[in-house]
Amino acid sequence: MIGVPPPGYDPSGPQSTTTLPVGGSMTVRAYVRELVRRHRRAFTVLVVVNTLAVTASMVGPYLLGGLVEDLAAGQRDLPLGWTVTVFAFALVVQTYFVRQVRIRGAVLGEHMLADLREDFLVRSVQLPPGILERAGTGDLLSRITTDIDRLADAMREAVPQLAIGVVWVGLLLGALTITAPPLALAALIALPVLMVGCRWYFRRAPGAYRAEAAGYAAVAAALAETVDAGRTVESHRLGARRVALSDRRVGEWTAWERYTLWLRTILFPTVNLSNVLILGGVLVLGGVFVLQGWITVGQLTTGALLAQMLFEPVGLILRWYDELQVAQVSLARLVGVREIEPEDGEDHVAPDGRDMRADTVRFGYHESVDVLHGVSLAVPSGTRIALVGPSGAGKSTLGRLLAGIYAPRSGDITLGGAELTRMPAERVRSHVTLVNQEHHVFVGSLRDNLLLARTDADDHELWSALRAVGGEGWARGLSDGLDSEVGSGGQAVTPAQAQQVALARLVLADPHTLVLDEATSLLDPRAARHLERSLAQVLEGRTVIAIAHRLHTAHDADVIAVVEEGRISELGSHEALVREGGPYAALWRSWHG
Repeated sequence: MIGVPPPGYDPSGPQSTTTLPVGGSMTVRAYVRELVRRHRRAFTVLVVVNTLAVTASMVGPYLLGGLVEDLAAGQRDLPLGWTVTVFAFALVVQTYFVRQVRIRGAVLGEHMLADLREDFLVRSVQLPPGILERAGTGDLLSRITTDIDRLADAMREAVPQLAIGVVWVGLLLGALTITAPPLALAALIALPVLMVGCRWYFRRAPGAYRAEAAGYAAVAAALAETVDAGRTVESHRLGARRVALSDRRVGEWTAWERYTLWLRTILFPTVNLSNVLILGGVLVLGGVFVLQGWITVGQLTTGALLAQMLFEPVGLILRWYDELQVAQVSLARLVGVREIEPEDGEDHVAPDGRDMRADTVRFGYHESVDVLHGVSLAVPSGTRIALVGPSGAGKSTLGRLLAGIYAPRSGDITLGGAELTRMPAERVRSHVTLVNQEHHVFVGSLRDNLLLARTDADDHELWSALRAVGGEGWARGLSDGLDSEVGSGGQAVTPAQAQQVALARLVLADPHTLVLDEATSLLDPRAARHLERSLAQVLEGRTVIAIAHRLHTAHDADVIAVVEEGRISELGSHEALVREGGPYAALWRSWHG
């Protein structure tokens, strides 16, 4: 049924369980106050300009009321020429200031929207990578697309228009009170109806809009996951199941869409009824007041016109306040990242040395389901260690733990005696860098893509970094060299070249500890071997933890750790492990046929 919320409705809170939090009311209010403080001058100018516009709009009712008063008094020589002149001048002034209100309101909205986008981007990129990975693509994607789009109209229109409407209503009620105090009381007859209708609506709307936004995020997540894993879906014949999941998510989302639409079909007639009551109350009670001699006919005329002028700002407030209900949900989802606090115990500890150690580490992506089971591993400074093993054994998970992206469920991972989980993310990144098989070339010049790693690098250092990873040849072949536009819409960059760009960033970042998670997987074996030999000079003296299925990487390592079923089953050099004839020896024989 349309008037019944979908199952699981809770008007007090969000309707989805996303990893990234949804900001609470205190967080949202604090951010709104911050925005107002940033733009208080523009808000003040907007209010002043709007006050002048509304004041000019009230000249007409007062002039007409004066004429009616003169006619009621029996005057026949009316000052029509003066009245028309003043009215025309007031109309010109009103037109000018209304235009200023619209322009300044739109500019203010754009500035606030720009601040919001920048704040969200800055805060998001400061989050630990592990949090973003667990959040998944759907939730994050819906926040930076749908929620931003919904907020765009609110910031451009709703916030300025709401401020305009509040000032407008206040001035009209003030003018009505000054003109004829009894009529101001008559205008309040509609207040109970308006309050009851709005209270009914706004008790249900926020939670419904939150559920609607969460439903869209779930749809985006299902579609993004299906597209990203398209080959897996086809190979396992999961198409029908994924389509059914998408249909269910779309159905849940549209159910909330219908429910919020039904809520609006109750609110808007209530607003229309209140408008009728305002004007009817002023005319009926005003007529009684005139008959009783409490007010004059001219006061009633001016009061009725002012009361009718209340329709537009009241409707403006409610219409844009309803829009803000949608925007508030999107704003809460965007500022929710501010509620992500550092891990408990995080402080400014500094490592005393470069030795890395994992001590009886347990970790799992889901509660009570461990991927790693009591793993211990010592990585002395300058050691090249290779993690090998079958797919799904936990190699990449262990690499991410050693890179400080994930925190262990139990046990410790230390760098120079300092726990990685107690160090700020920025400090961890200055010591340990992860390069995995997913590489991104941003829209912009090749130079800008490389400068992401170190903004003060000069051209000589950029070319040296590309040369170290075997990317200098194709880079010099680009039309504008380092200034060539790459990425979406620019010159095409192959996956292998994107991988070389990522590795060049690694050379420029110059960390002392590297975690390479199949960093050369997109290159053919011969090119990968050549690249790894070139990198050997760059990596000299650094601690390198390499995760790869290609065992020639393990052959060159100082120590090999064989990971099986979340445990390290073997540890030693290539020659020693081959002699032992264990799992690594079997992998080596299989690799060489």
